[in-house]
Amino acid sequence: MKYLDEYRDAAAARKLADAIARTVTRPWVIMEVCGGQTHTIVKYGVDRVIPDCIELVHGPGCPVCVTPLEMIDRAHAIASRPGVIFCSFGDMLRVPGSNGDLLQLKSRGSNIRIVYSPLDAVNLAAANPDRKVVFFAIGFETTAPPNAMAVWLAAKRNLKNFSVLVSHVTVPPSMTAILQSPGNRVQGFLGPGHVCTVMGFEEYEPIARRYRVPVVVTGFEPVDMLEGVLMTVRQLEAGTATVENQYARAVRREGNAQSKKLIEDVFEICDRKWRGVGIIPKSGYKLRYEYRDHDAERLYEVADIQANESTVCISGQILRGLKKPHDCTAFGKTCTPQTPLGATMVSSEGACAAYHAYGRHLEATGRRNGHQPELVQIGGGK
Repeated sequence: MKYLDEYRDAAAARKLADAIARTVTRPWVIMEVCGGQTHTIVKYGVDRVIPDCIELVHGPGCPVCVTPLEMIDRAHAIASRPGVIFCSFGDMLRVPGSNGDLLQLKSRGSNIRIVYSPLDAVNLAAANPDRKVVFFAIGFETTAPPNAMAVWLAAKRNLKNFSVLVSHVTVPPSMTAILQSPGNRVQGFLGPGHVCTVMGFEEYEPIARRYRVPVVVTGFEPVDMLEGVLMTVRQLEAGTATVENQYARAVRREGNAQSKKLIEDVFEICDRKWRGVGIIPKSGYKLRYEYRDHDAERLYEVADIQANESTVCISGQILRGLKKPHDCTAFGKTCTPQTPLGATMVSSEGACAAYHAYGRHLEATGRRNGHQPELVQIGGGK
């Protein structure tokens, strides 16, 4: 891809790693907020080329992973109804609920469709006026604009058979919750580049000031991640705490005005429960009153469904940066991509999925046998 190689250039990555090593003088704990960044770190071994005194911990930036178990069960309850066509992005189909996942439900006869855009679900509703079409609207601020557009368009076209099951969450309140938690170790953040492409980074500035933590909005390639770490370490070493924008090729301070207006027109802020974390005040979106006829949670009366988390899965602690996947006794054993206990193992942005995909579940065994695991190096070599 044009211009992509420069962000995976091994020589540039080594220079940045050397600059980090020259700058750091003491241990620091830095959290990357986005699950896409986690996969880059693990895939390219970014955490292996920086000094050991810098610990990268994984945050709650996987939208699939933080969708609460109750919401998954609500989706199952709606999808099981006769006459319903339940639409979702593919990454939600294998997320475990209390009794299996959407893929298993589909195998038992429920009409569950994978779509590539919420507008596909709107068109499906228009083509099937005798069926109820429900779209599972999850995600951070990144996916909120197209989901808002789907609701707005359905209302404009008077498609009363279209509704959305909304489970949107927002990033800044989760960062605040992490910083306020008693066991917090995070001293700086690598900010979510994709979210900030939509929202900008003005709302992170009060967080940096109040909690005295640097926030560096960072892209998703290895060079992006290393430059983001370097910028964060420089602030930590200097004792400053501001918001910086490493991802300037995609992010502006004010964000995308049209997308933000669309979100504001269709959604309003609400309290949201995060899987493994609990309720975070004012951390999500819900449909505004004028769009209540497209609110699946209200239409199908599933708001009261409750669920219990697995007592073995520690995904909540992983999402808060307190633990890492290999700290879980089930990781790579009873919990695998084929038999997941939590969403962090099956989501394309989940930390457990990243560790498993790139072989870190095998490292302990390899070391016991006297072997060192091979690591994928920046630049594509072994």
